[in-house]
Amino acid sequence: MPAAGFPALFHVKKAIRKVWRILPPGVRLGIVRATQRKFTFSAAVFVVDEEGRVLLLNHVLRPFSGWGLPGGFIGHGEQPEEAIRRELLEEVGIELEDLKMYRIRTIRKHVEILFTAAPKGDARVLSREIIELGWFACGELPGQIGKTQREMIERLLGCRD
Repeated sequence: MPAAGFPALFHVKKAIRKVWRILPPGVRLGIVRATQRKFTFSAAVFVVDEEGRVLLLNHVLRPFSGWGLPGGFIGHGEQPEEAIRRELLEEVGIELEDLKMYRIRTIRKHVEILFTAAPKGDARVLSREIIELGWFACGELPGQIGKTQREMIERLLGCRD
């Protein structure tokens, strides 16, 4: 759902997204990496509601796909738990309950710390970085989501072994 009261902003985000999509994935990734330190760290979270659905965000500048887990870069001196709580409040206005580390993975020069959590509050788009959000059950995941994230979500939700 687009940010309430900002239909023009929604269209600007979609236009930026189209331009971003024209760039080859390697160039997009290079732009992201060039704006960060040499070795990057981020936190992401599988937010699963009482109905067993996972929260996904359609992000403006995601390098390889649109939809994905909520999260972001960890700031200097910030702990991963603090970073993921901050990102969720900034981007969709929810707090996290029962936050637990799920796994850590490395992708080239990047470390991603993954958590699981339950939402506290109603999610809504609050950040210019987010086009829309959605809650997705097994078999309903959007087409524009990375293969690895799709597999992890399906495993976590019990859609696959």
